[in-house]
Amino acid sequence: MTPVLDLALNAADSALRTLFAKPRASRTCPTVPAQATELNTQDKAASGALMRVNHVGEVCAQALYAAQATELNTQDKAASGALMRVNHVGEVCAQALYAAQAMGTRDPVLREHFMKASREEGDHLAWTKDRLDELGARPSLLNPLWYAGAFSLGLVASRLGDRLSLGFVVETERQVEAHLASHLERLPEGDHESRAIVAQMKDDEAQHAQAAEDAGAMQLPAPVKALMRSAAKVMTSTAHYI
Repeated sequence: MTPVLDLALNAADSALRTLFAKPRASRTCPTVPAQATELNTQDKAASGALMRVNHVGEVCAQALYAAQATELNTQDKAASGALMRVNHVGEVCAQALYAAQAMGTRDPVLREHFMKASREEGDHLAWTKDRLDELGARPSLLNPLWYAGAFSLGLVASRLGDRLSLGFVVETERQVEAHLASHLERLPEGDHESRAIVAQMKDDEAQHAQAAEDAGAMQLPAPVKALMRSAAKVMTSTAHYI
């Protein structure tokens, strides 16, 4: 199999898995506690003392916020569903971007960089899809269109050189990070599950941007950044409803 054909098949596989397969996360969803490990007697005593203090704090918190509902009402579910649908679209686009850039670069080290980021973004894809299901919300009906557009942009960026391609990653991740920060402000206060997911995603996006900078990304021109923001606004506004 030729390298070009191999890359093309990998890109096609990424598209099919992103759009039609059930996403599977390699990391535990932030809303699910990690599995407990066996502790020795000394560690149990130390952890027990600290967790007793934390438990007291939570008892006080329950007293303070007893009136706050934890079960989302219909309106809050709809609001969270719309925001998480937008976030899911962002992860669909991330899969497309990284697949295209991995296909376009000739540097095997950089290709692995893109594939690693894609795998981590795959966790986000799975988390947001599962949360949509829990909220009774559906993904965007335009996901194939979003994927195709993002793949095209990623491929064009990769053809303009690795440093510019990495610069495209940095700006994309910075804008997504800001977008997720705004969602943390807009999500219903009682939707702790969605908030935990979005907070972890935000941290990961910041790490991806920093990794791209460390790999030699160049600064994009201001007009390009503005154009990217405009395109993202169209996508997020549309995906909020469709």
